[in-house]
Amino acid sequence: MLKFLATCFFCLLSFGVIAKDLQLKGKMTQGSLIRGQVPVGHQVWLNDTAIKISPEGYFTFGFGRDAELTQQLKWFDNQGVQHTQSLQLQARTYDIQKIEGIPSKYVSPPKEVSARIKLDNQQIAKARSLNAERTDFFQDFIWPAAGPISGVYGSQRVFNGTPKRPHFGLDVAGPTGTAVYAPADGIVTLFVPDMYYSGGTMIIDHGHGVSSTFLHLSKGHVKAGTKVKQGDLVAEIGATGRVTGPHLDWRINWFKERLDPALLVPKR
Repeated sequence: MLKFLATCFFCLLSFGVIAKDLQLKGKMTQGSLIRGQVPVGHQVWLNDTAIKISPEGYFTFGFGRDAELTQQLKWFDNQGVQHTQSLQLQARTYDIQKIEGIPSKYVSPPKEVSARIKLDNQQIAKARSLNAERTDFFQDFIWPAAGPISGVYGSQRVFNGTPKRPHFGLDVAGPTGTAVYAPADGIVTLFVPDMYYSGGTMIIDHGHGVSSTFLHLSKGHVKAGTKVKQGDLVAEIGATGRVTGPHLDWRINWFKERLDPALLVPKR
């Protein structure tokens, strides 16, 4: 608790969230997961969305890659008094690469695989939609794999003048077979060994809509339904799916909001 309070004191100084009954930790910027605590019985809203609060008062929310820079936080205390706080996010710049002369077959997938891609997306969306009571998201996350960073959150390529979907993960390069560990406690909600784009794909739910997704795996060591502890071996790096080499693509979601894993772990 002392460690949490110290972290939150930094947040209070940096972000202007000054309230003895509401504490936040996390960087106020696009792509960030914010975690907080209020006294039991309080209610919290982000803009017009009610935020789930655990029996202990823990809660979380996140801001996507291109989130509006002004957000409104509102909470009601145990006497029913409403409090509001404007949150000002820091804007980020992303690496945009423009590439011309790419054959169309490499830009868009063939029509015959559209049903497979649709099924893959449905399975991932279902796993990310869970709103479990777990509060594992409140842990200090650890790096899931060793290796150099080969891709960053938010980057984007423009092929033949057509912007493709931004990269929403953090890539860690490593040989096939490199160990992948759980970055926080959770429960495995999905493992599919060969999705069209992402190859071996695993999702670990950390509670309250927060999940880790691991892509391009060569092997999974746990199956859906398995409870894992931080640091447990869960998978191995691979080059499955649509990739040019072996690496781990680690993603963090708060429901549909795609967040930056690099903001949750110590800088290398």
